[in-house]
Amino acid sequence: MNHSNQQSIGQEPAAGQAPVLSPAAQPVSGPLTREELQLAARNHSLPLEALRRDVTPPGLHYVLTHFDIPDLDASSWHLRIGGAVERALELGMAALRRDPAITVPVTLECAGNGRSLLEPRPLSQPWVLEAVGTAHWTGVPLAYLLGKAGVLPDAVEVVFTGADAGVQGGVPQQYARSLPIREALRPDVVLAYKMNGTDLPPQHGYPLRLVVPGWYGMASVKWLQSIDVVRAPFTGFQQQSAYRYQSSADDAGRPVTRIRVRSLMVPPGVPDFFTRQRFLRPGPVMLEGRAWSGEGAVTAVEVGIDGTWLPAHLDKPSGGFAWRRWSLPWVADPGEHVLACRATDVTGATQPLEQNWNYQGMGNNVVQRVSVTVE
Repeated sequence: MNHSNQQSIGQEPAAGQAPVLSPAAQPVSGPLTREELQLAARNHSLPLEALRRDVTPPGLHYVLTHFDIPDLDASSWHLRIGGAVERALELGMAALRRDPAITVPVTLECAGNGRSLLEPRPLSQPWVLEAVGTAHWTGVPLAYLLGKAGVLPDAVEVVFTGADAGVQGGVPQQYARSLPIREALRPDVVLAYKMNGTDLPPQHGYPLRLVVPGWYGMASVKWLQSIDVVRAPFTGFQQQSAYRYQSSADDAGRPVTRIRVRSLMVPPGVPDFFTRQRFLRPGPVMLEGRAWSGEGAVTAVEVGIDGTWLPAHLDKPSGGFAWRRWSLPWVADPGEHVLACRATDVTGATQPLEQNWNYQGMGNNVVQRVSVTVE
């Protein structure tokens, strides 16, 4: 094992320096490792049959927890807002609930969704395709609180720090990410204390989390503890080393931001327990699923049936950054079939048939394929 890339504990990469990852992050081939299985047991993905629901119940929504779930008491918890602002703020939950609130439907997806399908396989949470979910998030618009604090003219980013702490890449840290000022001041970015109308569950960030519509889930910091407006770009581990599109360990890469266009299908019929191969009877079948993009509206979904692509019907979207239902009737003939779905968004971006590999396994939006046996 090559230890030349290991970063000293507590050391952050210098500006312009290539991100440095733990040697354990070197991509591998072969079976899943014990460490990957351990991560897979702690986190969970959306069962694909739950794509039938417009809104994902909290227990079915995907969960990725980097470290441990903090055990926080909302009665003693406070949010601190400071840095390059005219006035620092410290707010408890009772005060936040008195502020103006909004509810936004948002599809969140993990940036590492699809990682386990890559070869060689980047070592981290071994998602297949289902690290996604859509919920209604209720809370205070971030822009409202930043307006109360008064962002100074020379501010460039806003840093969000969660209460969850651990070590990654040899660096002790609390999970922290930043947003450019222009993104932080969007009217739909919310400090959420409710998910689908009830208090956040512990695994989803209780008592308060950030929700950034359109961005991969790493931006939506959970268990929010502090907000700092800064005059220079944030260089914490989760910003500078993790969540980057890299061609190799030595490539500085570019940051992961908005969700790439994707669609998923509800697998028709019934599954084999172990292989998840699908079985269904001949005759009419309604194929359906969901499509979304962080760049804007999904404008088309095509369904592939044994390599022939057909346009699907699109329902009305439920929000600017929430998934959109699609459907296509199919008459299933006896035999073996391969089904697929491919979405296109308003920018013209379309899901690739084959995914380009990257070192951290980020943004893998390759088309889903479902093998079915009709008998």
